Amino acid sequence: MKLLAVIANRFTLLVILAVLGLQALVCGIPFAKNATALNKPGVRGGTLVISSHSEPRTLNPLIAIDTSSRQLIGLLNADLIHINSYTQQTEPALAESWNVSDAGRRYTMHLRRGIRFSNGLPFDADDVVFSFRAYLDERVASPQRDLLIVGGKPIQVQKIDAYTVAFHLDQPYAAAERLFDSIAMLPHQPLEKKLTEGSIRSAWNLATPPAQMAGLGPFRLASYAPGQNVVLERNPFYWRRDQEGTQLPYLDRVSCVFAANSDAEMMRFEQGETHILSKIDAANFAVLERRQRAGNYHIEDVGAGLEYNFLLFNENAFASEPLPDFFRKQKWFKQVAFRRAISSAIDRNAIVRVAYFGRADAIATQVTPGNTRWIDRSIPTPVRSLAEARKLLAGCGFRWSNNMLVDSAGNPVRFSIMVNAGKAPQVAMATLIQQDLRDIGIRVDLDQVEFHTYLDRIFSKRRYEAAIMALVDGDADPNSEINVLPSTGTTHVWQLTSGEPPEAWQREIDELMQKQLITPNYTERKRLYDRVQYLVWENMPVIYLVSPHILVAARNTIGNFHPAILGDYALWNADRLFFHR
Repeated sequence: MKLLAVIANRFTLLVILAVLGLQALVCGIPFAKNATALNKPGVRGGTLVISSHSEPRTLNPLIAIDTSSRQLIGLLNADLIHINSYTQQTEPALAESWNVSDAGRRYTMHLRRGIRFSNGLPFDADDVVFSFRAYLDERVASPQRDLLIVGGKPIQVQKIDAYTVAFHLDQPYAAAERLFDSIAMLPHQPLEKKLTEGSIRSAWNLATPPAQMAGLGPFRLASYAPGQNVVLERNPFYWRRDQEGTQLPYLDRVSCVFAANSDAEMMRFEQGETHILSKIDAANFAVLERRQRAGNYHIEDVGAGLEYNFLLFNENAFASEPLPDFFRKQKWFKQVAFRRAISSAIDRNAIVRVAYFGRADAIATQVTPGNTRWIDRSIPTPVRSLAEARKLLAGCGFRWSNNMLVDSAGNPVRFSIMVNAGKAPQVAMATLIQQDLRDIGIRVDLDQVEFHTYLDRIFSKRRYEAAIMALVDGDADPNSEINVLPSTGTTHVWQLTSGEPPEAWQREIDELMQKQLITPNYTERKRLYDRVQYLVWENMPVIYLVSPHILVAARNTIGNFHPAILGDYALWNADRLFFHR
């Protein structure tokens, strides 16, 4: 699924399971040698200080969608099978091994014994069964639920014994192992009642006392100070050990301090107040690059990642008009030719150059250049053409009057673009688009709001005209788009509510995404997903803009710092980070 750059369950590009016809295949993959060699034995102690642009909205794994929440949740929890961010391969986690049978429809998982949650409660099959029941409960409306629907039916979970659980899929599922990554296992004892009562969405909010939360990750919640920080402390019951037998994590604590924006984050880092920057905007990266030798830190451009930025028009259905003149504008937005004209007028190379200082790539679809295994290279990278934009607009009834574009009724074409005020590249992109569209007679107003308001207006109130959004695929596999591209997806952002049946191209995408879901052969899956990319490019439900590079930094005192393009780029191996002495 997606991160709101943002939401995260991960599938990956390297290993696609050919499960058809396999019987009792042991699929547990040991930690890859090259990744083990990266993580040297460390020393225990110290507090790692990181920063976040915004405060988390929740610590509940069932409902979190924002990056700030998911980053902390990833440090507090563990999953059954894990995708190693560096190797991009699956590896045993809470399940020490698993078997595949019934032609790829049954997964039998053997749990590690003796594991305890961070509050000391034992972990067993009852917790697994409960966790999946919670994720699949329609009342919970978990963003991960879409990923656990196979063949139109929820995955069935069966307890075999205290340490064995079987998962039944309605049909074979390509890359099925990856389904279980980032599905945090929850303790059933304190949460069972809340699920039954229908109140589990409000559990583990920021006002919940730390003692009432329990996870299986390397850390547990120690304190939360609104407006200041969240402090995590070592989980004394954490089950992982390093190659020398030392219990992980090495760190005593992780403190996440809140910074108003990326400039404030960088200032704290340069002053030595924080140790790691998981994601740096390109402007600050350029500054850090000049100063790194004197600053006793190092920076890295990891290259193209899996994040994509796009311009989104509000095509949701409404019972009554939510904004002045909105329905009139929505008629423009719903025309493919109008969206293609807007795309043709946008100078993506200028966005790369100005907003990202050259550290980004122009994109045509949701599949970025960093996704080398799945990208359809036959789809051309968009090039600005004002002539093409004007031709498309004229073809669907627009005309020019006094250097302004007007619709067929003579109404001036003017709309607002909402952006997250805390993300400088988004603001820069919107400003550049504002200038680009002025060249074809369109007036654009910028609507800068803080992040939580931004999320609320898109996902809850749906009160906006257009917006710039960033989504991050948590994995390179096509299934990471299963809750975005299909019309029924919970992150089908351009039309979360629809008053009409899907158009023919959208129905075809729905069918193709379901078909690739159960196709075990990579070549055939690639053909199906190439068709999806073509339909997205041709119909342009959103206007894809650029994919930024992954830019990170760490103080030279940090050991085992190895950034990757999946998950939390800098903290994916937080349990193995340590301070050099």
